[in-house]
Order: sequence, then structure tokens, then C-alpha cells
Amino acid sequence: MADLREIDLGTPGGSARREYLRRRAKREAATRKRYPRLGGLLVRFQSAPQSEASWETGTEGEEGLAAHLARRCPETIVLHDRAMPGSRANVDHLAVAPSGVYVIDAKRLRGKIEVRRPLRGEPELVVAGRKRTKLVDGLERQRDAIQAALAPTIPEMPVHACFCFLDPARQSGKRLNSPGALSPESRHEVAELLALTFPKA
Repeated sequence: MADLREIDLGTPGGSARREYLRRRAKREAATRKRYPRLGGLLVRFQSAPQSEASWETGTEGEEGLAAHLARRCPETIVLHDRAMPGSRANVDHLAVAPSGVYVIDAKRLRGKIEVRRPLRGEPELVVAGRKRTKLVDGLERQRDAIQAALAPTIPEMPVHACFCFLDPARQSGKRLNSPGALSPESRHEVAELLALTFPKA
């Protein structure tokens, strides 16, 4: 690959880890305040509530996916944990591959994952028997924001969106490695534009 300027790729799971650490510190401080003498001991053996542990789990998922993509897709530039301007949401991973830009949302959910297609209406995402179609809506908003950011300069740029549930990272790797029109220099230019438009979260 040509000698290209460095891009700040961000930290996989960075904002999720900060939120996990904030929640953990708050819980531990509350325990020490409530039990001045035994607080330190209780904190050592205290289990984190699900509302806290899920942030750590999310962090590990994003870190694992980032490492997987780095191994499997060496020609793809991947930006991690990007802030959405004007929103509290963030994009887990933005990949610039030969075939276009991919918005990747890493999810670690338990239970059977399926797409149900009713006779009427839109397809529904169902996880462990529960409708989770709102996750799709959020991902589509991210994709639309990326398309809008690229449209003034590269209106023809293909922008794809996908989930990675647990270990379907293999599927993402296969898609990112597929051939396309973007040269290494073009991928760098697109990644640089995205990095400036969507800063680290």
C-alpha cells in the first residue's frame, strides 16, 4: 500500500468501556459509603448488575470484532467508535473496503436470531422470541448519516449496513474482502473524510 498519512482509527469499544468504568465506580462508591467499614471487602466480592455488566460485554464484543477484522481484512481501513454529530449514538465500526463503505454494528445477544417476513408489512428482526426491529431502525439511521456525509463529494459511493451477532464476523470479513472499484489510495481518502466527519466518540 502507498505511503499514506496516518488516520486516527479510534479505539474499539472506547465509549462503551468508559461507560462501564463510570457505572462500576459509581456502584463501588455507593457501597463504600453505605458500609464504611466493610465497603472495601464487599466491593471485592460484589457481582456487577446486568445494567453494568452489559457495557463490559459490549466492549469485549467490539474489541474482538476489531481484532478479527484486522486479521481477516488487512486491505480494509476500519474506523472504530465514531460519534454521530448531533446525537448521543455512536457507530461501532466504519469499514472502507474495495467494494464500498460498511457500517458495522456489533451485538452480543443471546438466543435464536431470525428475520421474520410477515405476509403484510416490513420484515421483523426477532431475537430469543422478542421483536428487536428497532435495532434495524438505528442501524439504518447510521447508514443514512454516512451516505449524507459522503454525498456532496462522492455521491456514487456504495454504503452498506450490517450487524455482527456474536461470531458472524466471518460473514463481514468475506464481504469486506470482496473485490471492488476502490483503490488503496481511494480507500484512504474516504476513510480520512469519514474520520473528520465522524470523530472519535
